[in-house]
Amino acid sequence: REGSRVARGELLARLDARENQAAAAAAADGVDDASRALDEARAKKGLAETQHSRYEKLFKADAVSRQELDIKATELELAIQGVARAEARLRQARQQAKGADAFSDYTKIVAPIAGIITARHADLGATLFPGQPLFTIEDERGYQLELAIPESMSMTIKSGSSVDVTIDAVSARFTGKITDIVPSSDPASRTFVAKIPINQKGVKSGMFGRGAMQLGAAKPRITVPANAISERGALTLVWTVDSTKTAHMRIVKVGKQLGDRVEILSGITEGEQIITGSIEKVSDGAKVE
Repeated sequence: REGSRVARGELLARLDARENQAAAAAAADGVDDASRALDEARAKKGLAETQHSRYEKLFKADAVSRQELDIKATELELAIQGVARAEARLRQARQQAKGADAFSDYTKIVAPIAGIITARHADLGATLFPGQPLFTIEDERGYQLELAIPESMSMTIKSGSSVDVTIDAVSARFTGKITDIVPSSDPASRTFVAKIPINQKGVKSGMFGRGAMQLGAAKPRITVPANAISERGALTLVWTVDSTKTAHMRIVKVGKQLGDRVEILSGITEGEQIITGSIEKVSDGAKVE
């Protein structure tokens, strides 16, 4: 019943095996019948061998004809074939009996692991179908915390990464390691599932936990004043000045608007000087005063 602790291999239920028991009994009877038939066939073969041997001696003494000897040779050959057929029938009967015995084992439903029965999915006398679950058993030896990892962090977080775990229900705080990351993401939440083994006392299935990770320092953003950016067709431009006071046009890719400044994702490097005034009058290679 639900809530019961079970050991691995413990019998949980038994399927109705009356039909199978009848088939197993019939198969056992078939083995007995085939065994007796083989004994009879071997006895006939022994008799045929004896008679054939005697007729060979009589033929050499001109006491019987060739035809009579040939008849005994034919009887011996038929007896040999009869033994072969009886042996084949016995092998077949034993195979059928073995199959019936093996099926009998399938009628026993045993616990695959030690744990607690948390749910029973079938009632006594119910008709079952292949693949239908009968019980849910919870393994008490350890649980897993499943963390939802955003797709944007999927390349940063790896198996073996350390995670600071908090489970408020049991006031547990500890450091765990990711042992597995499900390779496919949830299309609805756009997250991956990372799994962390949990061995804390008092933890139960379904409890909520949180994980925190140190991902390293964020990469510094490059920003420029909004009035330093110009558009030319489909291109976004910024003008820089080198050490010789020469202007250079740079094609850039912009990011977020940060107040009166704009994030630059690519096209210039940190520390370069930017022209911010009268950029409509600037040309590539011109001297800047």
